[in-house]
Amino acid sequence: MTISVLLADDHAIVRDGLKLLLESRPEIRVIGEATNGRDAVKQAARLRPDIVIMDIAMPELNGIEAASQIREKCRSSKVILLTMHSST
Repeated sequence: MTISVLLADDHAIVRDGLKLLLESRPEIRVIGEATNGRDAVKQAARLRPDIVIMDIAMPELNGIEAASQIREKCRSSKVILLTMHSST
């Protein structure tokens, strides 16, 4: 069984790293990438991935709102939200 994944992050280096890591597993296939929340919602509705891995802080539509819209449109897709906070 192949697990389909949509990656959504506004940083190409993060998407590339996650894709490389995920696709090292034969049962996982990255079927799409998005650079902002609106695009993530559109791609999820079109591609119907098993899993969406998404950054919380993205342009145009934040990851929390995008995740909510994805869950409404793609009930079978699971959403994993990523975040990174720096403290000084």
